[in-house]
Amino acid sequence: MNLPRLSLTLATLALAGGLGACSSMATDAPAAPARVADGALVGPNGMTLYTFDRDAAGSGKSVCNGPCATNWPPLMARAGAGNSGNWTVVTRDDGSKQWAYKGKPVYYWIKDTKAGDRTGDGVNNAWRIARP
Repeated sequence: MNLPRLSLTLATLALAGGLGACSSMATDAPAAPARVADGALVGPNGMTLYTFDRDAAGSGKSVCNGPCATNWPPLMARAGAGNSGNWTVVTRDDGSKQWAYKGKPVYYWIKDTKAGDRTGDGVNNAWRIARP
C-alpha cells in the first residue's frame, strides 16, 4: 500500500479545487449597476443618470414616487441585489428596490431620448447629473 503518495495526490486535488473556487469567486463579484461615460454615470442602456436634491444621502429611501417617478424613472435593482462599493440598494415606497450611488438614489429622465442626452441637468433647480 502506498499511503504517502495517495495522501499527496488527495492534498494536491484539494488544493486545486480550492484554487478553482477562489477564481470562481473573483469572477462572480457583482458588477456595478452603472458605468462612467464622459464624466457622468450612465445606466446599462447608456442613458444619463441623475440625482434629486430632495433625496437625503444615506437615508435608504427615495422621495421621488408616483408622478415624479413617471418623469424620473429610477434605476431599479433586481430582487436580491446587494450593496457593492459605492452602490447601495434603497427601498422605494412601493417596496421595490432602487440603486443609489454614495447613498443618493439615481434616476433616468424621461425626456432624454438617446445615450449621451443630458437634458435633465438643472430641471426645477433640483436635478443633477450623477457624477462619480
